[in-house]
Amino acid sequence: MILHTQRELGPLNTLALPGRAARFARIETAGALRDPLLAQEPRFILGGGSNLVLGGDVDRLVLHMAIPGKRLLGEDAEAFYVEAGAGENWHDFVQWTLAQGWPGLENLSLIPGTVGAAPIQNIGAYGLEVGELLQSVTAWDFERQVEVGFNRDDCRFAYRDSRFKQEGWHLNGRLAITAVLFRLPKAWRPNCRYADVAQELLARDIAAPTARDIADAVIAVRQRKLPDPARLPNAGSFFHNPVLDAAPAAALKAAHPGLPCYPQADGRVKLAAGWLIEQAGWKGKALGPVGMYEKQALVLVNHGGATGRDVRRTMAAVQASVSEKFGVALTPEPIFL
Repeated sequence: MILHTQRELGPLNTLALPGRAARFARIETAGALRDPLLAQEPRFILGGGSNLVLGGDVDRLVLHMAIPGKRLLGEDAEAFYVEAGAGENWHDFVQWTLAQGWPGLENLSLIPGTVGAAPIQNIGAYGLEVGELLQSVTAWDFERQVEVGFNRDDCRFAYRDSRFKQEGWHLNGRLAITAVLFRLPKAWRPNCRYADVAQELLARDIAAPTARDIADAVIAVRQRKLPDPARLPNAGSFFHNPVLDAAPAAALKAAHPGLPCYPQADGRVKLAAGWLIEQAGWKGKALGPVGMYEKQALVLVNHGGATGRDVRRTMAAVQASVSEKFGVALTPEPIFL
């Protein structure tokens, strides 16, 4: 392990925001985290940088998790148990599981980021959240200087949330996830509940889709709606879909019949943040170098030369517009550093 100083982080975050790490190390093995020097100063654990708003220079030790590896750890009559290192590219890992004949994660195709970051945000898309198929997480606890494990219940998953966020571990650098184990059921059933995916399959004249068919449909939908960060820097969906109690959600629906609403198991209702932002006039609109994507209003993009301050300014303006028009508060998804 080599410690670098004043490492530029622009290439390591998908919004391409500028900033330097006072100290930086690329972590390629779990064992490297045991170095006592790493426990003696403030840290930030960096994955793929796809869910990060960098505010400028970072006066911390930034540990870039790049632990590779993926394998079938075991199987039983009900499921395959597949493990991946924290540094594995998420999309590549999903496609690899499908190629091995282990379906289940196909609805999460083309989500940017790394395997190790997936449980922190409880990434989700097109009717699936990663917590539904996660078996356990392995991490290094810098404070206790021990390897620790979390089963699915320990992770306390919720909508775009987990124990790792609830405890603040994603910001204070106490834990570094090193590996994630997934349970992929052998009794696979296609998940086509999401309208865009169902319509894509219909357009392809596929009535009985395989997991590969669903992955291809998801990829096609995402490529149509979302910009490639390599061409137009972005952090994906920038705001949470707000969840309201049934009564205020019904009142909003009555006032705005076109508002997409999704009933939740707890009786509350999830609203489509992208629709709210578009109706507030922000689809394709920019404030300086930062704006909301012309094809999907939920995606905040950097048109070039933006800083973290520019992102915060546009974010606040979008939040104010939606609040004024609908009385709904939007909460950003990314981590602010």
